[in-house]
Amino acid sequence: MCHNFDIPPFFYYLCRRMKEKKKALAEMTLEELWELFPIVLSPYQSQWKEWAAEEILSLSTLLADYSPEINHIGSTAVPGIMAKPIVDILVEVPSETELSQVRTLLERNGYICMSASDCRMSFNKGYTPDGYAERVFHIHLRNSGDNDEIRFRDYLRSHAGTAREYEKLKCSLLPEYRNDRDGYTAAKAEFVRRITALAKAEITLP
Repeated sequence: MCHNFDIPPFFYYLCRRMKEKKKALAEMTLEELWELFPIVLSPYQSQWKEWAAEEILSLSTLLADYSPEINHIGSTAVPGIMAKPIVDILVEVPSETELSQVRTLLERNGYICMSASDCRMSFNKGYTPDGYAERVFHIHLRNSGDNDEIRFRDYLRSHAGTAREYEKLKCSLLPEYRNDRDGYTAAKAEFVRRITALAKAEITLP
């Protein structure tokens, strides 16, 4: 005996949506990208250090011909404070290096260029049309010596009170800038400049 079952309209809608081709990241507007990849702050995770070490090893092998200096930077490199669950990695190459050649190599190996100039380039890995992957990386490609982020990181590591101050600032900005990454970065800029200056002053002390 056959039975007829009513199929909910939502089922047809779901099937139709699954068949639709997802919009590629390159086709999305900036607003769409910010909506898909909102700023999220997470408690410190020890696995971030492990992920960074593995990615640094991979990049060291990939870029071996360019003699890179590679460091884990950003808030995920500062134990104990909340951070975006995105591992930032700074890659420095000798000043005579053609960054465009390094860019080509990175893009051939799955890194997506987010911005580029003659002396700085930024890449991401782990951004998908469905949102963040489990592991997400930002790669900052620079000429050797362009590394204030290391000084900022080291100062936060050695000054717990300042690290907590930075964490508090980020949390206060989140409601306003959750879907505005540029605004979020700009709102932190003065704090970052001030602490970086303090870090440089400490280094020059006898």
